[in-house]
Amino acid sequence: MSDAMPRTALPAAGNVLITGVTGFLGQAVLERIISSMPDLRVTVLIRLKGTLTGRTRLNQLLRKPVFGNWVARVGGRDAAEQVLAERVSVLEGDLLSVPKLPADLTAVVHSASTVSFDPPIDEAFSTNLGGAESLYRALAASGGAPHVIHVSTAYVGGLRKGVVGEESLRHTSDWRREAEAAREARGLVEASSRRPEILKQAIAKARSRHGKAGPQAISSAAEANRIDWVNKRLIEYGRTRAQSLGWPDVYAFTKALGERVAEELWAEQGNRLSVLRPSIVESALRHPFPGWIDGFKVADPLILAYGRGVLPEFPGLPDSVLDIIPVDFVVNAILALVEQPSEQDGARYFHLASGASNPFLFREMYENVHSYFRSNPVPDGDGAHIQVPTWNFPGRHRIESKLRTSERTNAIAERMLTSLPGTVRTRKWMQGVMVQQNDLEILRHYADLYQPYTQAEIIYDDANTRALHQSLSDGAKTERGFDVREIDWTTYFQQIHFPGITKSMRAFSSRPASVPAGDVVLKRAPDTLAIFDLEGTVVSSNTVEHYLWIQLAMRSRLGWLGDVADLARSAPGYLRAEERDRGEFIRTFMRRYKGLDVEKLRKLMSGEIGDLLMSRVRPDALRRIDEHREAGHRTVLVTGTIDAIVTPLEPFFDEVVAGRMHEADGRWTGYLATPPLVDEARAAWLERYARECGADLARSYAYGDSHADLSWLQLVGNPHVVNPDPGLYRHAVQARWKVEEWAQRPLTRLDSLRSGFQIRADRH
Repeated sequence: MSDAMPRTALPAAGNVLITGVTGFLGQAVLERIISSMPDLRVTVLIRLKGTLTGRTRLNQLLRKPVFGNWVARVGGRDAAEQVLAERVSVLEGDLLSVPKLPADLTAVVHSASTVSFDPPIDEAFSTNLGGAESLYRALAASGGAPHVIHVSTAYVGGLRKGVVGEESLRHTSDWRREAEAAREARGLVEASSRRPEILKQAIAKARSRHGKAGPQAISSAAEANRIDWVNKRLIEYGRTRAQSLGWPDVYAFTKALGERVAEELWAEQGNRLSVLRPSIVESALRHPFPGWIDGFKVADPLILAYGRGVLPEFPGLPDSVLDIIPVDFVVNAILALVEQPSEQDGARYFHLASGASNPFLFREMYENVHSYFRSNPVPDGDGAHIQVPTWNFPGRHRIESKLRTSERTNAIAERMLTSLPGTVRTRKWMQGVMVQQNDLEILRHYADLYQPYTQAEIIYDDANTRALHQSLSDGAKTERGFDVREIDWTTYFQQIHFPGITKSMRAFSSRPASVPAGDVVLKRAPDTLAIFDLEGTVVSSNTVEHYLWIQLAMRSRLGWLGDVADLARSAPGYLRAEERDRGEFIRTFMRRYKGLDVEKLRKLMSGEIGDLLMSRVRPDALRRIDEHREAGHRTVLVTGTIDAIVTPLEPFFDEVVAGRMHEADGRWTGYLATPPLVDEARAAWLERYARECGADLARSYAYGDSHADLSWLQLVGNPHVVNPDPGLYRHAVQARWKVEEWAQRPLTRLDSLRSGFQIRADRH
């Protein structure tokens, strides 16, 4: 014990340091001290965020619902900021670089930690262990001897059965050695990710999804796949290492080692330490108001997923205890420890849990959730309600087997769909596959993550916590008590917790998979481009159809039939080329035009073939082009189709950029004069074009239908996908791009001529 700082009860003008003050628990602790303990001063450790100072971030907390009632009582935001300025000191920094701490601290509430159960192993150790080590070394250097309330978790008890006492953990894990191994893990995994076999897998996966979009898209996706592999591998490192030592996950493992850091660096140096171990912390029972919660906590994703019908079963034991504690009970216990510090040196332990005094079984949770969502079903976005499943608790092995089968089936369906053309039906199928994939990922994630918690056969003794509650005065028990026996779980869940966490989900209406063409509002701006693809977007025809039209007009019926037969024989090769690379397909297919009379083609395009092409122009496309022109945008058609074939469309656009064929003696040689302007070549062209004409791509619009269009669509601020193929549709939904269904109804010849005449008249 330090001679400079004798152990006494907390003085009336104590100074309490709070870490993690911007988090769920930290916010609640600060609000409770500020609103009900006027004699206490507070010091908070806040990390700088961008250009925001620590004081600014502190004041921003006043916007949070937890402070709402208090801000109103003191007279509004300005008055509340004044109170914070007078009572709260801000230390700017984070737990890995704790600044010099004041020597007059009387208590420390260390609540900062990662909130994820499965972060990469190095991140978990950095926050939960490295942060604790840095804090305790800074406290030792400050010269003070405050009472530290170290907020841990009940799950440091690990994977075991029976009753766990409120005492120091019994394990032999060396926190220094484990921390060093965790730091080294990233380097090992990064090196492993660069092995040829891993990179080949990353490339193959990227090519299967993005082959049409071009080589840069493949390489970018391959690198993203490698990084994803690293992240998943580091998560697996943490989970597996934790389970090998008897903990369910890296969160509980590092929190357990964090307790050892607190014991060695603080309690064993003659200082006072109270380790508070809450179980699953959920919404408030009473304060600041019933149902208050900041974000979704441990049990909430399962509850919401069940309400959405995503969890047909779950591998939990129906008779296992699901240990829940309202957040205001945790706050009240912390403040009781702040007000009543122990006179003895060393560590004390408190389980803030419900399993021993007021147990709540996993089966009871299911029954409550099932009953609630049967009475309060969630809208499905189509005017109906989601019907929640009935669980039979078949056991982990049967659920795992069904899950693996569903994952394989869905993966096969996705691969098959990406090879199909873009139709309303294939998009509907892809939407179903995507929904199923998302649901399977949720089920897999939750099954892996929460299974140890829903199969637990462990009870946390709470004798010390009950004694702490009994030590409060009668008034304090009423105002700031934490006796879990007072909680009626059915009332808590049905009337407080479930309504609170489902509020946002009920307000959410499923975004439609596509929108009518008229639902888009264009912003007027002179430096804006509107870039249109041709085939499948502006016209409902393609390169093969154009070829057949031309051949039918130029050749005898017998010759045309022979050409069709040859085309059918060559079709598999063309399809393979199209799958690999759009440019390869165009180069290969254009060889069929070898020897074509250019002058004769021009006459056909100004006559019957041009009229036929115009009849395939989508009415919604013409309307959108006109809308862009009305908004002052520059309309541009960019296509890999040959310029002579698209001449009938020139009046509709400010500029038409198309491919060109090589000519010799008035005939096409079958070779392109320039590389085809598709996928990444089009993206490079678009960037240069925008620079040259002074256009702002961030304001610009682009319209495409194929996954091959991805590289240039993502360059603009307003990408629109029109009747997309399944691959592009999948990306658009994930990226929240605008998906539009443009009518397939062809224009009549008269409609197209009128539209073209009107555009010509407007321009003159």
